[in-house]
Amino acid sequence: MTSSRWTLLEAVAELANAPLTNIAERLREATLPYVGSSALVIFTEDCTGRPQKKAGAEGIISRVSIPELDQLRTRVTEGEVWHGEAAIAGEQRPVLALTSESNALLTLTEPALPEEPLERASTLRMLDYLWQLTARRIQEKVADAPPSYLLESRAASAERLRVTAELVDRHSTTLETLLAALRSSALDDATARKTVTDLAATSLVSLRTLSDRTTDLVEEPVAKAFERLREDLRPLMHFSGLDIQFIEPPVNGRALPGEVAHASRAIVRGLVLAIVEQPAVRRVRVQWDCDGVNLLINVRDDGLGELTSDSPNIARLNNRVTALDGRMNIEVMAGWGADVQVVLPLDPPSAPAGDIGGWGLAEREMEVLQLLAAGQRNRAISAKLHISENTVKFHVRNIFRKLGVGSRTEAIALAHSHGLRAPN
Repeated sequence: MTSSRWTLLEAVAELANAPLTNIAERLREATLPYVGSSALVIFTEDCTGRPQKKAGAEGIISRVSIPELDQLRTRVTEGEVWHGEAAIAGEQRPVLALTSESNALLTLTEPALPEEPLERASTLRMLDYLWQLTARRIQEKVADAPPSYLLESRAASAERLRVTAELVDRHSTTLETLLAALRSSALDDATARKTVTDLAATSLVSLRTLSDRTTDLVEEPVAKAFERLREDLRPLMHFSGLDIQFIEPPVNGRALPGEVAHASRAIVRGLVLAIVEQPAVRRVRVQWDCDGVNLLINVRDDGLGELTSDSPNIARLNNRVTALDGRMNIEVMAGWGADVQVVLPLDPPSAPAGDIGGWGLAEREMEVLQLLAAGQRNRAISAKLHISENTVKFHVRNIFRKLGVGSRTEAIALAHSHGLRAPN
């Protein structure tokens, strides 16, 4: 076997085993032998806490925005490679873009492709293969995400909603004040007033749209989430002959946070698979309800009542439930089957700052993290603590390592989720 084939197999193995936090880096390493690029960005709504996964030039990956990626995705046809100029990280750049069946988007900036047509076509086929493999792995990894990922993802989602809401409130007030002033009868330049009024109104609509878009990324309507569960279980019904009855949640029920939607589907899938392993099970009933505060899940079978809470499969599912501050209860009725109730809170718990002791941060690192949580940049932290910017960077790297995060946003989200704020 040639060395290039070994290289490809090693790249595929790396992608298959990469954690979600590193999957963009692994994909970029896999694609670089075929397509050079300055940066690689994955935009996927499967990961509500981190919809962007990025690797490459810091000046690009630190500035690329969701509205830019959303706009680019409208120009890409599924199953085809899009190549052209697009606004990425605040500038028009050459871009290569592909989508997947899950509507995820892959973007390569400043791509370097072979000139020879046959070699170019072969390169694009390889790129598409590696991308589709990665997109499927992201879906699978999110569906089976460990409790630690669910906690971090929920914290990041909540923090992004908070920041976006603050931006919307601030800019909405500014624009509404501007509109009131421009509509004043004291201004006699009617043409100028109309032009600026129209511009400000358009900006206001755009800002509100951005807020709605951010909310869509981190929430899923409960009816839509349940329909996706039904689709997930359809193959099992087809091949096993199991009769699964679905009792749907109220259509107008509260939307589910993304982490709850993903986890609840995974929990039900795991419960159904555990139930199928029991003898004499012919029928399973799956019911979701929403009381405005919790997602209420009920799974019941008509077997012999042999499902046990201490089995490894059930224990793993219970870990997922616990990670979201939920609870699971199993009632077994000999000869009549098992009844499983799961309650998942829709809002994250308010964790006290005292829970941060396990992070192992030194006193100076804690001070830096508190200032990070207050939105301070390295230069401001340097001035506040009377240390150099290089020393701040050193502390930030240590904080990332100890918290197990890969960016300032994740560190800030985790700090806020534990009630950590800047010192007075």
